[in-house]
Amino acid sequence: MKTLLVTAALAASFLAPAAAQAQAIPGAIVAVVDLERVSTDCNACKTAAATLRSQATAQENREKALITPLQAEEKAIRDAAAALNGKEPDAGLQARAKAFQTKYESAQAESAKGRAQLQANATYVQKQIRDKLNPIYQSVMVKRGANLLVEVGTTLATAQSLDVTADVLAGLNASLPSLSVNAPAPAASTTTKPQGR
Repeated sequence: MKTLLVTAALAASFLAPAAAQAQAIPGAIVAVVDLERVSTDCNACKTAAATLRSQATAQENREKALITPLQAEEKAIRDAAAALNGKEPDAGLQARAKAFQTKYESAQAESAKGRAQLQANATYVQKQIRDKLNPIYQSVMVKRGANLLVEVGTTLATAQSLDVTADVLAGLNASLPSLSVNAPAPAASTTTKPQGR
């Protein structure tokens, strides 16, 4: 029994320091980065932002080109209907109204598709930046001896000496010379329909 207690005490003495070491966390060596500045000041980001703005302007102009004639047509149809003083519209006016509705729905669908593509393009640009930034963070942390990197916008105050934004920006400029601003088309469904017998 005495041997059993001694063995248990020895085992406990070996486990206690190991458990204490496993729980010890090194002191934080923090660095901060201004991601907004990085994503707006990188060379490829500036070019991509200008292209996205141009795409947005083109989309706005296309929507105006679609809407302007529709507004005039809608007014003409309403005026013609009002001139009937409550009488049933003739076949010609009904056909005009139906044609207008088809054009209106088509314009709405085209506008929605264009806006969705703009959003997909912006999201794709951000994804490319994010994908390049993750390894840059690790590299900058190793270079600067940090074990924690925090976005400057989530802090209350920091010392300028903790800011590694310039390092991250330089790394992004080196690893991301250009950005694609046109999101790839969604993958087509690969499911096949069963053939009839």
